[in-house]
Amino acid sequence: MTGVDQAAEFISAARAAVTGDAAATAAVDRCAQRLSEPVRIALAGSLKAGKSTLLNALVGQDIAPTDATECTRVVTWYRRGQVASVSARAVDGRSMSIPVTRTAGRLGFDFGTLTADDVDHLDVEWPSRALHTRTIVDTPGTASLSTELSASTLSLLTPDDGQSGVDAVVYLMRSLSATDTDMLRRIAASIGGGSGPLGVIGVVSRADELGAGRMDAMISAEQIAGRFATELSRTGLCQAVVPVAGLVALGARTMREAEFRTLMELAAVAPADLESALLSVDRFQRPDLLPHIDAASRRALAERFGVFGIRLGVTLIRFGVTTSTQLASEMITRSGLAELSDVIDIQFGQRADQLKAHSVLVALDHVLSHNGSPAATDVRASVRQALADVHGFRELRLLNTIRAGGLPLTEDQTDELSHLIGGHGVDPASRLRLHPDASPPEVRAAAVDAAQSWRNLGRHPLLPAEASAACATATRSAEGVVAQLDAYADHR
Repeated sequence: MTGVDQAAEFISAARAAVTGDAAATAAVDRCAQRLSEPVRIALAGSLKAGKSTLLNALVGQDIAPTDATECTRVVTWYRRGQVASVSARAVDGRSMSIPVTRTAGRLGFDFGTLTADDVDHLDVEWPSRALHTRTIVDTPGTASLSTELSASTLSLLTPDDGQSGVDAVVYLMRSLSATDTDMLRRIAASIGGGSGPLGVIGVVSRADELGAGRMDAMISAEQIAGRFATELSRTGLCQAVVPVAGLVALGARTMREAEFRTLMELAAVAPADLESALLSVDRFQRPDLLPHIDAASRRALAERFGVFGIRLGVTLIRFGVTTSTQLASEMITRSGLAELSDVIDIQFGQRADQLKAHSVLVALDHVLSHNGSPAATDVRASVRQALADVHGFRELRLLNTIRAGGLPLTEDQTDELSHLIGGHGVDPASRLRLHPDASPPEVRAAAVDAAQSWRNLGRHPLLPAEASAACATATRSAEGVVAQLDAYADHR
């Protein structure tokens, strides 16, 4: 039985247990609705961390306003839709349509006479392939937990009743401040429902700016991300930390042929002259420098890619890139977006049912705790027992430890472990490094061998405690594959 199937059974049992309690029944119905929706992923972090830019890069379309207007102060839900539409849910419960505007090429939402204080949240429906399997929630930036933290962000991510409105969080940070760690702790407690951070990924955002736009900026950012990952792995506050140059990623994903032609022209400029022009964004836009290249095109390029993005694009062209498609692909990889997308897919996408089921169980636990009937008490006991089984999230935390290089195992053992606990896909063949067409008997035999091998390794008397714990997790993962196959065979 999958996590979703189990959660669906609990929903049915809870609905029967709270019969006659209208409020509880409505809450259970919301749980059922949530289970059928795509996984909910929030983008959170401090002010000016680049959340909206990263959202646009992940979606591959310019759908989130990035300028500091009223709309960036409101929690905004981006969902799949047949046509583009934006609606505002006012704090008094009213819903109204919001026109989409473009000013000087920038996307915006026309609030009219409304202000951010009037609006509870925005709902954006957009026909994007990236939104078919996930709902992304853009949250207002946070600055100070004591005075300036957005109440709407807190209400969504860390509500007083412990029922987070999302299943997972991508947390953007430019440094690892006390504010960030405090917020991550609050998110972990709420999302995890008492069992720790079940779906939290850290992003060192605007990573290109850490190196002042130099070509080695991403190397510096990777080193910083490594330090953050090491610190956060000690506290267990997130499963991975990835550096991302969001502006470069967005520019690359939405690259225009005119921009590619301008980059080609810049690549033909003498390196010393180009470096002199790229000392600052303002200098790069001066009409008296590089006069043979249109100043307006240079200005637009600087706004879309930044100094680092221009340097990166020019360097790639000089090293042999000849088409805009090839250049975009190379820049996406070097921006960190490709790695982040892979981590989101492995940890959120492929575990979406698990994350959604956990969120639903946390919500059901809360609903049933407020209904005093014996039936509700019995169902709640079963729900809490299911919540205690958090093996899938032990896998996520162990993956983070592996990424941080924190296990005293050989390279081959670490690689095998990473596969077995779902670091390269959660299907049985990926876990066991088998061909995708491997037969069930082959998969079962490999899983049994893996369970025995990791159990034996974990019993070695000289193995450090952290490695022994990792072996226990690996053994449980292999046993889970066997149980899954046996349950399928019995069902057939």
